[in-house]
Amino acid sequence: MRLRSDFWVSAYIRRCSVEGAYAVLRRRGAAEAGAVFVKVDALDGTCALYGPAPQSLTGDQPEERFFLQVPLDDASPLAAEEKLRREIAFDSDLWIVEVEDRQARHFLTLARE
Repeated sequence: MRLRSDFWVSAYIRRCSVEGAYAVLRRRGAAEAGAVFVKVDALDGTCALYGPAPQSLTGDQPEERFFLQVPLDDASPLAAEEKLRREIAFDSDLWIVEVEDRQARHFLTLARE
């Protein structure tokens, strides 16, 4: 059984804080199963965006959340914001967490493609 999105996001923000990164909830989605997107700002004009991995890449661990880096036109915050706008238009129940970390750490479990 997969952990609810609201619990997962709360734990993720706490994990970032423990590791010395600043994380904030920018958009609250569906509490039970909303998709989670994480924008990581390196504070140098670049950022990365991570979104949920397709279930086909989760293997035998469907209860764990896996992420993939979302391809952007360039690594700018503007490109990430445009992608998030398109995702919100497609799925209004998604969550957005923004992380600021000079080392661009994301603390996410990435799926293997």
